Amino acid sequence: MSQEHGTTKEEEKKNFVVEGGHQLSGSIVTNRSKNGAVALLAASLLNKGTTRLNKVPHIEEVHRLIEVLRSIGVTAEWDDHDLTLTPPAEISLDTIDRVAAAKTRSILMFIGALIHHFPAFDIPQSGGCTLGLRSVRQHLWALERFGVSIETLTDHYHVTHDDLSPETVVLYEASDTATINALLAAARIPGTSTIKYASANYQVQEVCGFLQLLGVDIQGIGTTTLIVTGVPEISKDVTYTVAEDPTDAMFFIAAAVSTHSSLLIERVPIEFLEVELNVLEKMGLHYTVRPVGLSENGITKLADLSIEPSELVAFPEKIHARPYPALNIDNLPFFAVIATQAEGTTLIHDWSYEKRAIYYTELDRLGADTVLMDPHRIQITGPRHLRGAELVSPPALRPATILLIGMLAAQGTSILRNIYSINRGYEDIVTRLRSIGAQITATS
Repeated sequence: MSQEHGTTKEEEKKNFVVEGGHQLSGSIVTNRSKNGAVALLAASLLNKGTTRLNKVPHIEEVHRLIEVLRSIGVTAEWDDHDLTLTPPAEISLDTIDRVAAAKTRSILMFIGALIHHFPAFDIPQSGGCTLGLRSVRQHLWALERFGVSIETLTDHYHVTHDDLSPETVVLYEASDTATINALLAAARIPGTSTIKYASANYQVQEVCGFLQLLGVDIQGIGTTTLIVTGVPEISKDVTYTVAEDPTDAMFFIAAAVSTHSSLLIERVPIEFLEVELNVLEKMGLHYTVRPVGLSENGITKLADLSIEPSELVAFPEKIHARPYPALNIDNLPFFAVIATQAEGTTLIHDWSYEKRAIYYTELDRLGADTVLMDPHRIQITGPRHLRGAELVSPPALRPATILLIGMLAAQGTSILRNIYSINRGYEDIVTRLRSIGAQITATS
């Protein structure tokens, strides 16, 4: 399966060896957005011209989607972290890479773009993190308002439509990917469509910025009501730069807090971390924020964030995620490892996934004190002196990363095996951690 910038099966099974208990220091620059990049890859299918995406992260999720794009005829050429996508005269789904498609849930976002190419098509069912049941009904309900019918079969979705028409879509839940699918559908339907109770999260704003560059008028960016004036054809040569990733910044915030370190995190997309920082401030964290302007897309506000060693106490309320502008669901797991270093008992409620809170109990192997109350709620009592251990990485991105952070904080040597799930979302994490003083190596 190895391709340009891809990985072999052997490389996918690398392990991390961590000598923990050392403070971090210096500075780290926030990487570009995983979720933004994969959404932009889907959105590029709307454009019959050449799309150049700058500063695309080299991560497994991106590689899998590029394998899918290449398999349907799109030319994808890398120049370091810049990616040029040139569509064929006609896309063919007959040759779609089903294996690559099944490895990422992000393939769902291709539906909103592909309806503008085919009146009927099949697309493989998606995979990605193993987090329990994750309904796709929000996508089905959103797209059916535009005249799309989606039938869920054993291993694929069968998508059909006769005529697409502008509509008002009311989302059952402010889902990031369902909002993006609705945006991609509306973008090339002439007339005005309205998406209500939309997600205003960072990857949605990213797609809105890109669609505007393609000539689609979008009102309400950053709010829960998006008004989209679609255009029937898009054929433009465009260049767009992927914005910074708040979950990448949150990884390093959690690493600094858990290891009691001073760390400067540069170019943080600050508006997407304000609630997380507010919670940490109430827990006793000392930090400073210095605004540094906008990302290249002209939308994302950036700041340099300085974290200082702090004595933490448990947050007095339950910590739970909600749609933006509240605490991000992808950032919630980081509070589990942070809670191991806080005085008192922290309650974390991970309401949106049936299984993810169960993975947090793996911190016990490092010496944490957790009580799983049900599949969604976990109590964590601290502070605890963590110790090294050998663990197998969970098949889910964020639970895997909190084990890595726990190992950075733990005294002694730890081994984290089968870290493909971390490579799905974090590029060159070993080199970046070593640059700020972590003692970590990757082994086959």
